[in-house]
Amino acid sequence: MSVIPTTAPSALDSGLPSVVPSIVPATATPAFRGRIGRDVRSGHYAVPHRYRLHLAPADPSCLGIAVTHSLLGLDGTLPLTVLPATPDTADGGYAALRPLYEASAHQYTGPAAAPVLSDDWTGRIVSTHVPDILRDLALRFRGDGPELLPEADQDEIRAVADLCARSVHAAAQRAGELGLDDQAAHHDPLTVLFAALGSLERRLARNPYVLGDAPTAADVTVWVTLVQLDTVHRWHLDAAAMDRVAGHPALWAYAQRLAALPAFGRHLDIDAVLAHHRAHCRGREAAGAAMRIVDWG
Repeated sequence: MSVIPTTAPSALDSGLPSVVPSIVPATATPAFRGRIGRDVRSGHYAVPHRYRLHLAPADPSCLGIAVTHSLLGLDGTLPLTVLPATPDTADGGYAALRPLYEASAHQYTGPAAAPVLSDDWTGRIVSTHVPDILRDLALRFRGDGPELLPEADQDEIRAVADLCARSVHAAAQRAGELGLDDQAAHHDPLTVLFAALGSLERRLARNPYVLGDAPTAADVTVWVTLVQLDTVHRWHLDAAAMDRVAGHPALWAYAQRLAALPAFGRHLDIDAVLAHHRAHCRGREAAGAAMRIVDWG
């Protein structure tokens, strides 16, 4: 493990749409936003065996952290505790995490939710904020894995993450809520979805990874997004929409190829993903759920 200084990223032309529709999934404000610093003066600093991740990989945010943890080769440096697919308390949290939350915030009343990055030295939570956890893993802890946040590519990685969040995940969610008959021509979420998939298809027709010849954090984001699209969103899209989603051969071959890599596939349990989805889903089922595009197993 080494400690890496953070530098401001260079501005790059990402090759992705610079403006995306304002279809954004609602997210709760994280309760804890601690960061891992560069050295002992920071309080929380990068040192082996001090921190622990608590993840439910059936949740897409946790799955991305778990894949990042494996790509970086952190099994022996930063332990990972795997939680069940569905929360086990009435407020949507985990009983196993309650002591950490209560030790970290006096009279904490919210759900003890995953993900959590905790400090074993203090018995308290460092962070529950997914982007901060991902960034600190990639920049503060280095195992034998690839450089997931190269300085020159950080703007582009953010652009890919925004594309996946707004133009794939949120657009598919919105399309499933509306149904084909209710979509306005100028704000059709399926049009947004297909444009985003086409952009990624063109990239992956040229390169083995989203940004070129080596995996980055962009690949973790895209792969987790494709898992959700093919296993969760498909339940709410009709068969015609899923046929068009499937019509991106380079994209889905890439998804299948990454699923075969241990760093990606070892954390993926499709039954758990579906159980997690059913526990939270209030949407209507459509005709697209008959057959998955990828054999994730």
